[in-house]
Amino acid sequence: MINVCLLGTGGMLPLPDRALTSLYVEYSGKAVLVDCGEGTQVAVRRAGLKLSKIEAVFITHAHADHIAGLPGLLLSVGNCSRTRPLGIYVADTAADAVRAVISICDNLPYDIEYHIFPHDAAQSFSLDSVDTRLTVDTIVLSHRVDCVGYSFSLSLRAEFLPGKARALDVPVSMWRELHEGGTVTLENGTVISSADVTGELRPPIKITYITDTLPIDAIAEFAYGSELFVCEGMYGRTEKKPSMNEKKHMLMQDACALAEKAKVKRLWLTHYSPAEKDPSVYEDELKRIFSGVVISSDGMKLSI
Repeated sequence: MINVCLLGTGGMLPLPDRALTSLYVEYSGKAVLVDCGEGTQVAVRRAGLKLSKIEAVFITHAHADHIAGLPGLLLSVGNCSRTRPLGIYVADTAADAVRAVISICDNLPYDIEYHIFPHDAAQSFSLDSVDTRLTVDTIVLSHRVDCVGYSFSLSLRAEFLPGKARALDVPVSMWRELHEGGTVTLENGTVISSADVTGELRPPIKITYITDTLPIDAIAEFAYGSELFVCEGMYGRTEKKPSMNEKKHMLMQDACALAEKAKVKRLWLTHYSPAEKDPSVYEDELKRIFSGVVISSDGMKLSI
């Protein structure tokens, strides 16, 4: 089971009732964080989550509302008695800004491991620090500065079928090994593989996070089939479209259109403008575009 929490839903600057957008994804007792604006460590605690579980931080781009919270977060993590390294994943063109921000953190009790990748080409890598079955993909977005989006995919083991195991006289004590993909040998010498006692492979669980970009067509393909699509929607007022095009952001309606095209299960909107005091007023209009849209709020959680 993957547990997801949208720590904040704001863009540009934190408000008393709206933290800056950041996503916390936890699996098997370990977590990753996407973006880290000012006060993110406070949002983690407010949501009842643990800083000590964070194994990696993924940065979309080097604007202050996405990286200025790194010092506070890293220092707070250090106060949790952490000694093992923490990974920071960032594109090459944003790496210097991230290092500069982090430079004010003296004497962290753990090492920062930078994973720097090219900003101008899609990347794919496994996240072994959390689970060997978890992979991360990137997409090149279209913003005023170089920006990337992320998809997290957890490959699922085929469903273990106890009836098949019993029919093959496999002792219960051996079921765990088979469930985890291994092979066992019975007392009579018969070798039983995981494939002998499992059903068909299940599709991976996919979570996609996109913010600070024009609604380029490639996003729909990148997010296709996601269980959860977290996407920016700065405004719900359609008259803001020319301004959003100029500033390279998207409307809530744009996010819904992408979600519909991508056939995702649910869409959480995020990165609301401070001027949008009550995004819920657009809900009926947005649901006509994509019925699975959620006007998300800080601390919203989901277990998949």
